[in-house]
Amino acid sequence: MIWSLKKKRVKRGIVINTVEKKNEKASSVISIKSFLTVVLVLSLMLVMCGGLSYIIPQGSFSRDEAGVIITGTYVQQSVSGIAPWRVITAPLRVFASEDAVTMIVISVFLLVMSGVFNLLEKTGGVKTFIGQIMHRLRDKGGPVVCITVLIFMLFGSLFGMFEELVTLLPIVVVFMLSMNLDTMTGLGACLLAACFGFSAAITNPFSVGLASQYAGAAPSDGVWLRLIFFGIIYVNLCVFLMVHLRRINRNPKLSLSYEADQKKKESLSLTQQTDAHNSKLFRVFSAFFILQAAVLIAIASVRSLSSLAIPILAASFLLGGIGAGLLVCPRKLDVARYILQGAVSMLPAVVMIAIASSVKLVMTESGIIDTIMHAVLSVLVGKSKFIAILLIYFLILFLQLFIGSSSAKIVLLMPIVMPIAKALGLSPALIILTYCMADGFTDVIMPTNPVLLIGLSMVNVSYWKWVKWTWKLQLIVFAQTVVILLFGVAIGY
Repeated sequence: MIWSLKKKRVKRGIVINTVEKKNEKASSVISIKSFLTVVLVLSLMLVMCGGLSYIIPQGSFSRDEAGVIITGTYVQQSVSGIAPWRVITAPLRVFASEDAVTMIVISVFLLVMSGVFNLLEKTGGVKTFIGQIMHRLRDKGGPVVCITVLIFMLFGSLFGMFEELVTLLPIVVVFMLSMNLDTMTGLGACLLAACFGFSAAITNPFSVGLASQYAGAAPSDGVWLRLIFFGIIYVNLCVFLMVHLRRINRNPKLSLSYEADQKKKESLSLTQQTDAHNSKLFRVFSAFFILQAAVLIAIASVRSLSSLAIPILAASFLLGGIGAGLLVCPRKLDVARYILQGAVSMLPAVVMIAIASSVKLVMTESGIIDTIMHAVLSVLVGKSKFIAILLIYFLILFLQLFIGSSSAKIVLLMPIVMPIAKALGLSPALIILTYCMADGFTDVIMPTNPVLLIGLSMVNVSYWKWVKWTWKLQLIVFAQTVVILLFGVAIGY
């Protein structure tokens, strides 16, 4: 999308010339291409599992009271292929399986969160909240970049927001240009920060929350290492941007966006405005986010609430979102319309979850899931836990190439990976941390990620310029994730 002047619009107390988005849809809408790709991959896996039932013999492990498999108790049986009709109908029959309640809870959670996030975007809630803070920090000089990074990272890490934050990218870039910085700094403070925050998850309900649900763990388990990891990633990104700013301060032409930025600055209009509606939005949504942060802290602090984390979060966001929406929407019916629009946009994710769950159902019904676990354990038992955790990490990274949906990967992987990990003596907290690391960081490097490409097109930066600017940072972060995981194994995390 080419940077162009459009009519002035008042946002977050600032009048800006920004980029208009055509064909506006719900913020969390899943593209048809991404949906079809994931469905195809999962469907092929489903068919493959059905075919394996005619090759792999059935088998079973004994399990303890907690449901953890007991190594050395595997009993192998004969080969007995599953009927083709059971494979075909698995995505429907999964709603009547033993995993139905968990799957329905997760699906409802995703629909609710998507609906509320769409409400926040359509009413300008997130934009107003972040924009007002940025405007008040405008005169703070260099530190404002690090403060902006912290804000975006916290929204990703605490609330699981990524795509919704990327819609703010043109605003952040205009803000940085107004301080005589460049477009690349805006990309780092918004796009990179949102993704890195989502990946360095503290309470991210879409990764930590859902994975904990499947792992039978509390979201607060092991939170201390996730906090340390968040701090490390935050320092990385701040140092990266500060080094970049030092370079372009010495020679502005070293910026990869220098020529385009000169044209943007010529057309830049940034003036302070006061607006009663914007002030109301800021107050209402400040209260909303403070409330949600308090709920997250309560869930993490009170052990008895941990088992109900997903329903509590869904109820808190829904009730808080409806309340905030009724206070700021002139037409009260718009609140229901925005929430319904966002929920409908997330329905493809429910389809993906159903197909992912059906993969486990087919393996369970055909009796090969324990046989596969036995084969994996036969290779890993007696081997180093360091090797095991790295293999799990690389497995999730590999699947990330084909399945971008975080929830679909959790539903597909956790029922298989978690029993193996527990049998090897790896804690659920370590597996959840591994999943968060593998699931997110690649979203801002892989050219197949639509959010990355849309974000770059918003500010007219090519993918190759982006890679040239960020590849060293990505390698450093990857090395640090490996070190953190090995450290976790070493200390028995």
